[in-house]
Amino acid sequence: MSAEPIELIGQTISIPGEPTQTQLSAYLAYPEGEGPFPAVVVIHEIFGLNDNIRDIARRFARQGYAALAVDLFAGRNRALCMLRFMGQIELNPMGNGSIQDLQRSLTFLAEQPKVDAERVGAIGFCMGGSFAIAWACNDNRLKAIAPFYAMNPRPIEAVARLCPVVGSYPEKDFTAKAGRQLDVELERYEIPHDIKVYPDARQFFFNDQGSSYNAEAAQDAWQRVLTFFEEHVKTAGSSMSVTEE
Repeated sequence: MSAEPIELIGQTISIPGEPTQTQLSAYLAYPEGEGPFPAVVVIHEIFGLNDNIRDIARRFARQGYAALAVDLFAGRNRALCMLRFMGQIELNPMGNGSIQDLQRSLTFLAEQPKVDAERVGAIGFCMGGSFAIAWACNDNRLKAIAPFYAMNPRPIEAVARLCPVVGSYPEKDFTAKAGRQLDVELERYEIPHDIKVYPDARQFFFNDQGSSYNAEAAQDAWQRVLTFFEEHVKTAGSSMSVTEE
């Protein structure tokens, strides 16, 4: 998945909040230069904010985006978080604490001087993909989302409020059904979309550090995301060089 070595500006940061809110940590990568740049929020899967997710943020930076990868486990017990996340997805998919954390993260990102707040998208994986869909149903700041192997919110009619969607699903996983259902609903509501189910792929196929990595599917999905975000998030222009601290 990694490209040839290229300089990036990347750093671990803290996202401030109200006194009653848990402080969020995140990884921010962005192109060298003054900007303002389009931006992407990267939402991790059950493995948390790991090297794979940080690498995805850097890959977006190489394409001219400011990318913020948020750690939804920050300051919390991981096992309890997983139980809480599953409950949120099942029982309260669009108004839970994780969605509020993502909204807070986007507010922080949009306030950065090098970020264009009018050009922001999100990408999420598994649990993170499910959060991305639910979040975008109620936050019109997002111009496009890219869910991978995600579940749909309930009620499904909520997707009528979605921004454009480029979704990637593995056939050998229960989320393939959700992807096909989302495709039908987005067509019904005339929302721009590109949903693809990969016949030989399994869950986590985009993670090049995991045992389910599928290079062909991952590379195709990445190009589809870039093409879709180029149209719906990022204005056309030449690629920018990027520096690492």
